[in-house]
Amino acid sequence: MALPINIEDFDEYIRQGEPDKKEKAYIWQTAIGLQAVDGLSTSEYLKETAKRNIEGEITMDEVGRLINSYYQSKTRRDPDDDEKEEADHAAANISKILSARTLDFSTAGYISLHRRIFEEVFKHAGKIRDYDITKKEWVLNGDTVNYLNSEDLRRALDYDIEQEREFSYKGLSTDEMIAHITRFVSGIWQIHAFGEGNTRTTAVFAIQYLRSIGFDINNDLFAKHSWYFRNALVRANYKNARLGIDYTPIYLERFFRNLLLGEQWDLRNRYLHIQATEEWKEQPRLNEPSSTGQVQDKLGTSAGEMLNQFYTNNHNIQQLVLAIGEQQMSVKEMMEALSLKGRDNFLKVYLNPAIEEQFVHLLYPNTPRHPRQKYLLTVKGIALYNKISQSKVK
Repeated sequence: MALPINIEDFDEYIRQGEPDKKEKAYIWQTAIGLQAVDGLSTSEYLKETAKRNIEGEITMDEVGRLINSYYQSKTRRDPDDDEKEEADHAAANISKILSARTLDFSTAGYISLHRRIFEEVFKHAGKIRDYDITKKEWVLNGDTVNYLNSEDLRRALDYDIEQEREFSYKGLSTDEMIAHITRFVSGIWQIHAFGEGNTRTTAVFAIQYLRSIGFDINNDLFAKHSWYFRNALVRANYKNARLGIDYTPIYLERFFRNLLLGEQWDLRNRYLHIQATEEWKEQPRLNEPSSTGQVQDKLGTSAGEMLNQFYTNNHNIQQLVLAIGEQQMSVKEMMEALSLKGRDNFLKVYLNPAIEEQFVHLLYPNTPRHPRQKYLLTVKGIALYNKISQSKVK
């Protein structure tokens, strides 16, 4: 599927390098690109309005009001206006959500996310479907994934989210982490809690969750390969014994490997078709190992450099990560573990840098002064803990 014409119009802000504009441009690219999963593209008006937001001329709330006014004031409706209006509202809402950088990691939060994305778009925004569904998929040659029946949706969401909340990434390699993240995101999507907008909701939830557990991602792949992301989810959840086809998560894993490890698998949809031609049966990787054992892409950037997001040379952060390990610790407990006395110095030199670099996060992130506040490692922090622990064993 072709990209919406708007996507690359924000590259100028990304290249300029101004941090605030760059961040907003990435968010708008993602929000607009995600509309492609349902075959939608946004209007030129939305693109120009988004640019005004990136420039700081208008707020996100003003973006929403301007979109409402634009469609209400149109005297002549074009044939594709309904689709563009849906895409414009959903893109603006996604941009607002991603700008806030918050997450309610619960079933209620997931359902609320659907409502926030699709309010003013669907009458059923924020409502779990009460009917069973099938969907003909191009990638399956017209067949459908077996989606969960409507009676079990909330129970299934509760189970998957609670299992993920309790899961420990300690001791896992990066390959194992990505395989697990793939299973979690794939499982949430297959439940298909909503009649429409399920993939867009899952994608935003995944972005929020990856951020919350310490991954520093710019969402570029969600922006430019959202249709691949959806088809990879389909293949991960499709099995046909008669045709000899089993569940195939590898395509989704490769999406996340590109996103999180800087690998460069060729993310084109033709590789995912269950009856791919000989030309498209083998999905290539566009960067190859160099003589040093690192992976080099066409620009000369090593995947090893991308993996630096899992590591830091800051000795104080390393000490703190080792002290916390698998535990949840208060400020007092961390200071005692490190034999430190000055609270202000500990916060300035150890804890705040570890939080800022996403190695440590708060147990109650929405209530920083919670009386029972504790601190624990993010997935990124666990990866660092594993690395340091293994090096000490050697």
